[in-house]
Amino acid sequence: MQYPILSLVTFLPTLGVLFLIPLRNHSLIRYIALVFTLLTFFVSLPIYTNFDRSTHLFQFVESYQWVPSIGINYKMGIDGISVLFILLTTILSVLCVLVSWKAISHKVKEFYSMILVMETAMIGIFCAMDLFLFYIFWEAMLIPMFLLIGIWGSSNRVYAAVKFVLFTLAGSVLMLIGIISLYFLGGRTFDIITLQGIRYPIEFQYWLFFAFFAAFAVKVPMFPLHTWLPDAHTEAPTAGSVILAGVLLKIGAYGFLRFSLPMCPDATKELMVPMQVLSVLAIVYGAFVTLMQTDFKRLIAYSSVSHMGFVTLGIFSLNQTGLQGGILQMINHGIVTGAVFMCIGIIYERTHTRRLEDYGGLAKVVPVYVLFYTIFSLAAIGLPGTNSFIGEFLVLSGAFQNDYAIAAPAILGIMLGTAYMVWLYYRVVLREVNPTIKGHLYDMQLREVIMVIPLVILIFYIGIQPSVPLSFMQTSIRHLILQMDGGMLIGLR
Repeated sequence: MQYPILSLVTFLPTLGVLFLIPLRNHSLIRYIALVFTLLTFFVSLPIYTNFDRSTHLFQFVESYQWVPSIGINYKMGIDGISVLFILLTTILSVLCVLVSWKAISHKVKEFYSMILVMETAMIGIFCAMDLFLFYIFWEAMLIPMFLLIGIWGSSNRVYAAVKFVLFTLAGSVLMLIGIISLYFLGGRTFDIITLQGIRYPIEFQYWLFFAFFAAFAVKVPMFPLHTWLPDAHTEAPTAGSVILAGVLLKIGAYGFLRFSLPMCPDATKELMVPMQVLSVLAIVYGAFVTLMQTDFKRLIAYSSVSHMGFVTLGIFSLNQTGLQGGILQMINHGIVTGAVFMCIGIIYERTHTRRLEDYGGLAKVVPVYVLFYTIFSLAAIGLPGTNSFIGEFLVLSGAFQNDYAIAAPAILGIMLGTAYMVWLYYRVVLREVNPTIKGHLYDMQLREVIMVIPLVILIFYIGIQPSVPLSFMQTSIRHLILQMDGGMLIGLR
């Protein structure tokens, strides 16, 4: 393609903020935000129709000198590992606008501005081919998410927002030190391709792995660095929870794929077993703690700790099957958990309670809502035919190729995951209707149905045709494994 499509997709949402600034009419603000998120989605579609799945080379590359005196460039590009996350981000951003349509009634302009800025930062993360640019986008995500939680969150929002920032900043500082070290050891360049092509001393690889681990493990979040997530999810507005679950958690796992594995291959292989053990601990611990929760959002938040454990288990299997499963499960988790949080937001708008003891009997009162909630619950369980099934299957297959003793406990996580979702479903959908909330309940409206249908389509499309998303990443993953084994370097296109 001849025009800079990646820059256009990245900064189009921020352009929308400029249109929002002079507006005062809340309804018009919502429509403008919706237009720009939809426009960003449609502009991004040629990336997929023109993406060459047969090569590992970076595509749609844009490169301009930014600060040439110290080797900083504005460089954008995508490969098979990053391409699907742009589609996920653009879809979820549209849905975040729709799910907030009535839920946000104060500081509406500021809220939608933060959503649009957040979309720019998230897309930029997946497109950046310069470490300095990557770090800018990484840090740019902090401010809008901090404000989304701190201003539009629930009663304990300030505590949750500050905790989120402190955890993330602590890891980011160590990552910055790692980036500066790479700059000097890699020939005074921030170019990711060049830095990936250098075989660093094993001692430096260990240090760099832990520096990056500090940032990426917090974002995933991996056990035991997960404690900020339940608070952030519980207090965030629905759109904030969808962004957190759908995209933000994936950025930590993406960092492992983009930096830790190719730049620290020897250290990664040596630390593979401890990383897999931490992943399995997250799977089992997260599932057990989820069973104990009485708050609707907090329950799904802890389930994310367990589900993301499958992602890192697949990534650190370091084989084709596990890596494909890990990346696919990142996409699946974004779709399914984002959908569940949207369902929670829909019902919370009516009842204004998240306590599970206040629910019951929704099947008798809101059948359309229950239909969609049932689909999302079955997908979260990993029912065959839904997207999560093939992702978990590939992750476990990759893990079992390495070590039966490590992989076997992950099956317990799947069993517990089924248990807590069925137990949640029983408490919310079945039993008797709670009379205190019955009068507030009404079924899904057209806007709400429209915003969940795309996720239903994706759940069954990926579940029935997993070869389509897998075909995007297959060649790039194969090349990543070659890189770790000292093979050919990534090239440009």
